[in-house]
Amino acid sequence: MTPMVTDPQAPAAVVAADERRAERTDRIVGLIQRQGALAVLLVVVLVACAAFPNFRSFDNAATVLVAAAPPALIALGMTFVIITGGIDLSVGSLYVLGGVVAAYASQWGLLPAFLAPLLVCGLIGVLNGTLIAYVRMAPFIVTLASLLGARGLMRAISDEGSTTYLVQNDAFRSFGTGSFLGIGYPVWLVAAVFAVGMVLLSRTRFGHAVYAVGGSEDAAALMGIAVRRTKLCVYVLSGLLAGLAGAINAAKLGSGVTVLGTGMELDAIAAVVIGGTLLTGGAGSIGGTIAGVLLLGVIQNMINQVGNVPSSYQQVISGAFLAVVVVAQTYLTRLRRVT
Repeated sequence: MTPMVTDPQAPAAVVAADERRAERTDRIVGLIQRQGALAVLLVVVLVACAAFPNFRSFDNAATVLVAAAPPALIALGMTFVIITGGIDLSVGSLYVLGGVVAAYASQWGLLPAFLAPLLVCGLIGVLNGTLIAYVRMAPFIVTLASLLGARGLMRAISDEGSTTYLVQNDAFRSFGTGSFLGIGYPVWLVAAVFAVGMVLLSRTRFGHAVYAVGGSEDAAALMGIAVRRTKLCVYVLSGLLAGLAGAINAAKLGSGVTVLGTGMELDAIAAVVIGGTLLTGGAGSIGGTIAGVLLLGVIQNMINQVGNVPSSYQQVISGAFLAVVVVAQTYLTRLRRVT
């Protein structure tokens, strides 16, 4: 918080009151930035429950959660990347690549179906992180190249997209379609991964390093933080989670669909930003990302409740909502600097 400039001739009581008022405003603005997405999500859910009777059903809620599971994993990885001040445009291609690899590897069993996409997408994350952290290339350029390369690799594996590999392992397919307590297995897995992500970001030295690197790389280096290693790790994590999301989707669909993933990176960035993570880095939370993912999922579900609304209109609504959030965040950030 930037200290207020006060009149040196003003009474001490007036100065103290102004400082308390500025601190209170700063706390309120910070709370809105961190928890605004959750508050909006609650309002949207209440409106949807009142307007659409089918929205209130447990089955519909379970459908929203299952649909949000793969995007949530991608957004989780993107949160770590953006907090460091970076960006990962390759996650959409890694998502579809992971699905194709998982479906292909399912012929050898459940474990290969999960491990193969993690290995392939994790290696691409290593490549991204190495070029960005150690070669000091721009994240936008590196991950854009990986976006094209990963999709090209997927097309090579699938004969230019003409071959769709079917899931051949019953256990893997059951994971994608089965449920526990009425909620799909993928949702439980994603919830566990998010719990680990929360602990990792808020309770470990690595998480503190992620925030420090995003705040100022020079200051982080002076504090003894391994800046390059931290940046490498977040891109590896992003690749791993994108591959896992692809595997979950392949299990759910029963095949490695080759026409998915286009624009997934933008949806992930939108969810992260809506959740309060600043694109400039240094600030953000896993809880905010959860709220952002669910908010986008609920909005899309509401549109589906209306009836035959083209998908293009869903994108327009999501884009407009994101624009409003970015403008609001910019205003709140300036307000905090003023106070």
